[in-house]
Amino acid sequence: MAGLAESGSNPDVDLLYDINGLAKDAPHWFDRAVEYVGEYGLLLAMVLLVVWCWWSVRRRGGENAAPSVAALVWAPLAAGIAVLVNVPIRGFVERPRPFLDHQGLDVLVSGKTDYSFVSDHATITMAMGAALFVADRRFGLAGIALALLEGFCRVYMGVHYPTDVVGGFALGTAVALLLSPPAMALLTPVVKAVERTGWGARLVRGGRGAAAGAVLSEARGTEQASAQERDLAA
Repeated sequence: MAGLAESGSNPDVDLLYDINGLAKDAPHWFDRAVEYVGEYGLLLAMVLLVVWCWWSVRRRGGENAAPSVAALVWAPLAAGIAVLVNVPIRGFVERPRPFLDHQGLDVLVSGKTDYSFVSDHATITMAMGAALFVADRRFGLAGIALALLEGFCRVYMGVHYPTDVVGGFALGTAVALLLSPPAMALLTPVVKAVERTGWGARLVRGGRGAAAGAVLSEARGTEQASAQERDLAA
């Protein structure tokens, strides 16, 4: 792949110049906006989307609240694992940043000295988007759309090849979906255990969960009191 990047006669490099070339014709303020959005804004938007999904799940309550919240807990964990998996991949491929091998690119972010393949930003956003899809399809589709926009921004900024972004999408999706079954098997019982506590019910199922937890606690307390009375009578 690094060898392909040395030539400007392949689709990867051609698409890089086509997308990055848009920055040359765009107003300066627009480039600065894309720089901020592509570097920080979309990552923040993804975090806020996860929080919004949690709030929606919490308000709905119901039997599926705990598995949905477990999937939301898995979203940032999947992103973190995917980035860790990317560390040896980057070291093995050793692909330089595109602006080091190609002249005439409009690089919006300076100081990038690490390897290019695969894109951490694309990996993180797509891992979270795929994990969100497990929790809620509507929010998951919105997360995947944010990830696609992130990928476009990284190429627009001149810091990644298109195949860096595609590789990040593949890595993030693979980690989020392939590890989702064991992750859910571990996280769902933990969330259900938390849900049975008073404060945990508020986190998982909101007011309904808190009310149900209070009723359950009261019922358990009544059962324990009755059992003690029976023991004393005996």
